Amino acid sequence: MGAQSNAAPIIIKKKRVSGGDGHHGGAWKVAYADFVTAMMAFFMLMWLLNATTEKQRKGLADYFSPTIPVNPVSGGGDGAFGGNNMFSEKTMVMDGSGASQKSPTVARQARGSVGVAADGGKKSAEDFSTLESQLLGRTGESMVSDKVLKHIVTRVTDEGLVVELFDTEDQPLFESGTDAPTAMMRALAVLVARSSDLVQNVIAIEGHVRASPVVLVHDPAWDLSTTRAQKVRQMLQDVGLAAKRVDRVTGHADRELMAKNPMAVRNNRIEVIFLRTP
Repeated sequence: MGAQSNAAPIIIKKKRVSGGDGHHGGAWKVAYADFVTAMMAFFMLMWLLNATTEKQRKGLADYFSPTIPVNPVSGGGDGAFGGNNMFSEKTMVMDGSGASQKSPTVARQARGSVGVAADGGKKSAEDFSTLESQLLGRTGESMVSDKVLKHIVTRVTDEGLVVELFDTEDQPLFESGTDAPTAMMRALAVLVARSSDLVQNVIAIEGHVRASPVVLVHDPAWDLSTTRAQKVRQMLQDVGLAAKRVDRVTGHADRELMAKNPMAVRNNRIEVIFLRTP
C-alpha cells in the first residue's frame, strides 16, 4: 500500500469587486464644477451691470463689437474659400473697399471681412459709435496715447458728432496768442483725419478762444479763433481729409465758453463736427 498524505486540500476563493458602485465614478464632480463656474460668472456679470453706468456699459459693448475689420486692406478672389492662392492680390493692392479691382464685379469682391457694411466698409452717415471709439482709444488695436486722449472730448448733438480738441494747463494746442500749432495739435489733426474715413459725413470746423483779461479796443479773439480754425482745416487736408468734405469754417471768439471762468484755458478749443445728413 502506498503512503497516504495527511495534507489538507488547498481551497482558493475568488472575490469579485465591482468598481465604482460606491460613488458612481467622478463625472458628477466635473459637471458640478462647470455649474459652479457658470454661476460665478453669472453673478459677476450681474454685479458688473449693477456697478457700472450706462455710458460705461456702452463703452464696454463698443469695445467687444466687431464693427470694423482689423485690417481693411484685404485680398481675395473667386476661389472656393474666397481666394485663388496667397498671391492672388499681388498685382493690385486693395484700397480698403474689399475688392480686387477699382470697379469690381460681385463675383470678384473679397469676402469674409467681419462687420463690413454693404457699402464697402463705410459706416452709415448717422452711426457715430465706431468713430467715437476710434477717437477715444476704445478699440483693441488703438495706438492713441494717453497724452493725446487728454485733449479729446466727444458728444453727440442734434447737429452731429462734436469732437472737441482743447488746451490743458500744461499742454496748449497753439502757441500763445497765435495760430501756430504745437506738436500736440498736429498729432490730433492726424488722428481726426484718419478716423474720419470711418464715416462719409461732411465736416464743420469751429474755433473758440478764452476771454481776454482786459477790455481791448480791438478784440483779437475773433481773428484768432478764425485763423486757428482755418489752420486746422489746412492741417486736416494735408494729412488726407478730402477738401470737399469741409462744409464750413467759423470763428466764435469767446462767445461760447465751456468753463465757468471765461479766462480758463479749457475755453481754448477747436470743434470738429461731423454733421448729420439733412
